[in-house]
Amino acid sequence: MAESSGSLETVTEHERILQEIESTDTACLGPTLRSVYDDQPNAHQRFMEKLDARIRNHDREIEKMCNFHHQGFVEAINELLKVRADAEKLKVQVTDTNRRLQDAGKEVIAKTEESIRCRIQQRNIATVIDKLQLCLPVLEMYSKLKEQISGKRYYSALKTMEQLEHIYLPKVSQYRFCQLMGENLPKLREEIKEISMSGLKDFLESIRKHSDKIGETAMRQAQQQKTFQVALHKKTNMNIKKNKYILNGHISEDKNGVKSKYDAADEETDEEVLNVQDLVDFSPVYRCLHIYSILGDKEVFENYYRKQRRKQARLVLQPQSNMHETVEGYRKYFSQIAGFFVVEDHILHVTQGLVTGTYTTELWNMAQSKIIAVLRTHSSYCTDPDLVLELKNLIVVFADTLQSFGFPVTRLFDLLFEVRDRYNETLLKKWAGIFRTIFEADNYSPIPVANEEEYRNVISKFPFQDTETDKKPFPKKLPISQSVPQIYSQVKEFIYASLKFSESLHRSSTEIDDMLRKSTNLLLTRTLSGNLQNVIKKPHIGLTELVQIIINTTHLEQACKYLEEFITNITNISPETVHTTRLYGLSTFKDARHSAEEEIYTKLNQKIDEFIQLADYDWTMSEPDGRASGYLMDLINFLRSTFQVFTNLPNNSNDHAAMSGKVAQTACMSACKHLSTSLTQMLLDSDLKQISMGAIQQFNLDVIQCELFASSDPVPGFQEDTLQLAFIDLRQLLDLFMVWDWSTYLADYGQPTSKYLRVNPSTALILLEKMKDSSKKNNIFSQFRKNDRDKQKLMETVVKQLRSLVNGMSQHS
Repeated sequence: MAESSGSLETVTEHERILQEIESTDTACLGPTLRSVYDDQPNAHQRFMEKLDARIRNHDREIEKMCNFHHQGFVEAINELLKVRADAEKLKVQVTDTNRRLQDAGKEVIAKTEESIRCRIQQRNIATVIDKLQLCLPVLEMYSKLKEQISGKRYYSALKTMEQLEHIYLPKVSQYRFCQLMGENLPKLREEIKEISMSGLKDFLESIRKHSDKIGETAMRQAQQQKTFQVALHKKTNMNIKKNKYILNGHISEDKNGVKSKYDAADEETDEEVLNVQDLVDFSPVYRCLHIYSILGDKEVFENYYRKQRRKQARLVLQPQSNMHETVEGYRKYFSQIAGFFVVEDHILHVTQGLVTGTYTTELWNMAQSKIIAVLRTHSSYCTDPDLVLELKNLIVVFADTLQSFGFPVTRLFDLLFEVRDRYNETLLKKWAGIFRTIFEADNYSPIPVANEEEYRNVISKFPFQDTETDKKPFPKKLPISQSVPQIYSQVKEFIYASLKFSESLHRSSTEIDDMLRKSTNLLLTRTLSGNLQNVIKKPHIGLTELVQIIINTTHLEQACKYLEEFITNITNISPETVHTTRLYGLSTFKDARHSAEEEIYTKLNQKIDEFIQLADYDWTMSEPDGRASGYLMDLINFLRSTFQVFTNLPNNSNDHAAMSGKVAQTACMSACKHLSTSLTQMLLDSDLKQISMGAIQQFNLDVIQCELFASSDPVPGFQEDTLQLAFIDLRQLLDLFMVWDWSTYLADYGQPTSKYLRVNPSTALILLEKMKDSSKKNNIFSQFRKNDRDKQKLMETVVKQLRSLVNGMSQHS
């Protein structure tokens, strides 16, 4: 049962496989056939048997079907054979008909194709015309754009480019040439930007090179305008005539001065007035500004322009190293800066936003600081007052020019105060040389005048007034030397020179007066005073010259009031006005006179010292020569001749007599005191160890000659015995030793009525010890003589008492 059951299943499976093989595509038979081999053993054999059986069944069925349809197939073949002959005939007929038809239609086809081709052409032409009509405005605009670019009408070209881009090209954007145009427009924009920027660079370079010409023109016009206003002001305000003294008295004499410049400026006012637009073509700036504005890069352009102008400003503000050597160097420097800011001011007012008021103000403040620093440095190198004056005039014109364009210039006018100080310094140096030359050329002798003309010539230069001199007939001598009128004239010239700086400074008369007085005071107290002191201290200046200097300074001191009046006449400011500076000439000349007097006394004492150095005493002599020493007689003769010169000075007035008498008296008293002191120091010299009585007696003869000189009244005006008091100390000392009156000296010491009141114990002790040592050395055998022994004991006793007095004085002090 089991075997039969298994066999049945196998048969059933083989049937299923065969059905799949019959119904399935041959490409999918693999799995089906594989299942045959996966079955039970010997299943393959049984399947092959089953397959063969199925094939035999199908062969039988095919054979049955063929037998069934064979007769009909044979009949159909026979019919086809019959039809073949008719088909061949028909084919020949169709072929012939087709040939004839083709031959007949060739011409029709040709005409038809030609007609079609014409219609296509017509359609294409119409299409082209339509498209060309659409493209022609684009091409015309592009052609116009090219013409505008080649004609350098870049602003119009950008407008045309904008129309092309937004109106015309979008309509024909499908065409390649339009696409190329569209791609080329940005390049053209960049090209226009580069061209306009190149023009701007050329413009910047051009105005950098020509800024000095622009500034020079602007400064000249500002000066002309100011000159015109000054002239108009003078015509409408006649009260300005009170300053006529200044204009007619000095400036008109200056051939190269202000007046000639004003006249030249008046003549130039008739010329054509040029403005900055006449000198500079600003179109590159406008063009570039418009182009960048259209392209949306206005801010980029503004930044570039300002950056480049800042660089140019720094270059303009950088001066040449030798600028201070010539006025042309300063003029070019100011012209360049003025030209720079004139251009900037024009750009500020003509363009909108390219530069702003804040920018120009900031730039000007920076420039002002640099200008001030440069002028401070370079003006310090100037040694020529004329060059400093020209610098001041240039600063004023420069400041007026910039002020006319609205720039603040207060700091520049403040700088003029520093320049004024520098100008005064150069004037002082110049006048120091002038004074030095005058003093070197002076003969320090009274001025001889032979006639009235010569006298008038002197008093025209110096306000000399002396009734005694006026009464004397010609020829006569004025007490002053030739340097006095020259110095007075030069002081006035200095005031004129100082006044020149005050012109065009917009300062009040009070300020000008104060400036003149201060600068004049510097001239008197520093320059003139220094020159006088140098002259006084020169070794070759003798006593006579020093006396003449004293007379000169006295007259110059008296003339100071006329200098006050001179300045008052110039400025119309009274000296009594509050805060008015006074001239210090009085103290200057007084100090110089005192220095001269001191120098007289010093030189006289030096001469006395020279004679004293010639002294050659034999301090061990036993007996005097019986006559005074030769050096002392020579010294007294010198003093007599010297004081004779003093008393013979021209006393043309009581003042001169009093002055010369006072100087002579003081000099004489100083000489006598110095001589007495020198002689005393000679006795007390520490190098002198021994003095004999004979030497004391010889020394006494010399002192007697000094006393005789003092009593001979060498200089008039001394009261009786006044001059002899200079030798009283020395006289009492010598009398004490000559008389050997020690008992009286010691007894009356300290009493107001003492005969030897002026003898100091220490002085007497020093001299007595010198004599004591001399007595011991020269009298070896004096101890064998009773008188000498007594004298020696007395000396020792006196020495002890003097020492006690000296010690008592030191303890008391």
